[in-house]
Amino acid sequence: MTIACGKRQQLDEPGRPTVRGVVITSPGRPVYPALGYTKLDLARLYAELAERMLPYIAGRPLTLVRCENGVRSADALRRECKFLRHEPGWHRWAHEPIRRVQIQEQKKVGEYLVVDCPEALVALIQGDISEIHAWNALANDVEKPDRVVLDLDPGHDVPWPHVLEAARMLRAELRQRSLESWPKLAGGKGLHVVVPFQAEHGWLEVYGFARDVAEALSRQQPDRFTLDFAKSGRSQKILIDYKRNHRAAVAVAAYSTRAHPDGTLSMPLSWRELTPSLSPRQFTVDNVLARIHRRRADPWAGFWKARQRLKP
Repeated sequence: MTIACGKRQQLDEPGRPTVRGVVITSPGRPVYPALGYTKLDLARLYAELAERMLPYIAGRPLTLVRCENGVRSADALRRECKFLRHEPGWHRWAHEPIRRVQIQEQKKVGEYLVVDCPEALVALIQGDISEIHAWNALANDVEKPDRVVLDLDPGHDVPWPHVLEAARMLRAELRQRSLESWPKLAGGKGLHVVVPFQAEHGWLEVYGFARDVAEALSRQQPDRFTLDFAKSGRSQKILIDYKRNHRAAVAVAAYSTRAHPDGTLSMPLSWRELTPSLSPRQFTVDNVLARIHRRRADPWAGFWKARQRLKP
């Protein structure tokens, strides 16, 4: 279900297309040049994805990646794009219905952007945003997270089927703790396993829980898993990244595009879809709508109904 933000007032700009009432400037600017995919194409795609995507991000503080000149290289996050800082000066482009919220950080008060409706989502694309990452808590209750994201990040020499098997092992570990979970392609080489729960614990408790789960798997299979973030020495292991669960940490949102030339997306899946035929970079701006139309049921339908409770 999407939220209405109300009619957005726009100045008359003849010749400029609008998407969900948002004027798209430089509509022909290439976002993914190798695909011939433009800014207008991306705005229209997000308008189509809004109803599926908003439940994952609505009301949550966001961390955003901006690519003003398109995505041309595999390491675009280092060379062509930038993570926006949580400061007003970095949000001069952001207009209603995008919201701004103030959140106390360690040394300052940070300004974060929040979207609640399709118009606000399209307005992010008008601002040349290419990736959307979200907090594990809502902006109106930032001290009580309501989900955990465990990121399975394989080393260069880990076969993809081993990552899928690792995800199933992680699911089994969580089930032993009476928790159901849902998988999601990250849109790169990894896979996320997400656990929703009632927002009743603080960040330290939730972070401790995520660490305990990761440590349990690492103890069970030390030759398969690692908790060491250093790149050297783990080419044949899968990093269980539990650090996405401390305060202000983020994970890429479901259905968000990625800053990669092939236009991949982060895609929620059902557990039954984790088969050898699945590719980690399978879903892109070119085929995501075909998947949604073909598979009308939400693979995470149970996620939204879960009322499980975390027991740190």
